[in-house]
Amino acid sequence: ELFEKKNYELRIAGGAVRDLLSGVTPQDIDFATTATPAEMKEMFTAAGVRLINNKGEKHGTITARLHEQNFEITTLRIDVVTDGRHAEVEFTTDWHKDAERRDLTVNSMFLGLDGTLYDFFNGYEDLKSKKIRFVGKAAERIQEDYLRILRYFRFYGRIAEKPGDHEPNTLQAIKENAKGLAGISGERIWVELKKILLGNHVNHLVQLMYELDIAQYIGLPLDGNLEEFARVTKNIQNLSPKPMTVLTSLFKGKDDVTNLDLRLKISKEEKNLGLFLVKHRQELTKAPGPEPLRPYQDFLMDSREANTNSKIFELLKYQGEERLLKEMQEWTVPSFPVSGHDLRKMGVSSGKEIGTALQQLRDEWKKSGYHMDKEELLSCLKKL
Repeated sequence: ELFEKKNYELRIAGGAVRDLLSGVTPQDIDFATTATPAEMKEMFTAAGVRLINNKGEKHGTITARLHEQNFEITTLRIDVVTDGRHAEVEFTTDWHKDAERRDLTVNSMFLGLDGTLYDFFNGYEDLKSKKIRFVGKAAERIQEDYLRILRYFRFYGRIAEKPGDHEPNTLQAIKENAKGLAGISGERIWVELKKILLGNHVNHLVQLMYELDIAQYIGLPLDGNLEEFARVTKNIQNLSPKPMTVLTSLFKGKDDVTNLDLRLKISKEEKNLGLFLVKHRQELTKAPGPEPLRPYQDFLMDSREANTNSKIFELLKYQGEERLLKEMQEWTVPSFPVSGHDLRKMGVSSGKEIGTALQQLRDEWKKSGYHMDKEELLSCLKKL
């Protein structure tokens, strides 16, 4: 209403339009408008609408807070200069020009609040036929921001129906511009890469990253283990793994985790998970016989580290052990029934002896599969 009153045009833009047309509820809704940031500020202030920080203002974005929700509204713009990372923009009232500088056709549509779709580059057709294409010339779009290479992969994994359905000239443009990713910050790359790792066709897309010479510029090992990657991505299809669990299957050793961290600045938790999986994926496996979970349970009981159980869950996903994962998630860690106090009552007095006795009892308890209770353990102590 505010915009209409002032004769400014206002439309929903980009990702929210794509989601609405796919029947998905958008997570956040961005708007585009012909009003400049100064005009919006004046209008909102006069109407008593609260404005949130003005970080995006020089790019043309104003954030208004209304009904406990933030709305980002961006003035239509043209990129004047781009260096492959940031753009300098000037404002425009031409919707076609604004759509032209967006990355992919499926992200370049606008939706009027009356339900009219404004689609200058066949984005809706591409969405229906599940095609991922750059707006205009792929090479030009990529050179405006090299991160768009990874955005192409991410949306391919989200929208495309089958692997391998790419336009050859798009792949050519990606290959020729792969080196540009070297100049993009690790944090931005990691955000995209994590989404690719959790999307569809991940095995196909990562193999493609190697074929198109992208891997080396985004922190992946030059000689990544693609066979293991193919095997593990099949294992974990329905197990909701963490991105790091999927990625670790490419790694041959802990140096690969360290190098990834140097390039992408992953979190401490992500790094520790990678190191854990690389170290234990081969020897920490299910036991033959009636108690397949025992090695994992023993490892957890012996561990002195925090969140070992969540690391073990990820290891079981990595190994494709769906049934064991369920059992392990339902297993509660038993608490050791004997304390130093019990031993003192039995006349063991020196601290050193208590320590030794407790350790011996813990070993017996472990051998019993954590089933022995206090009485059994204490009578065991008399024998010991």
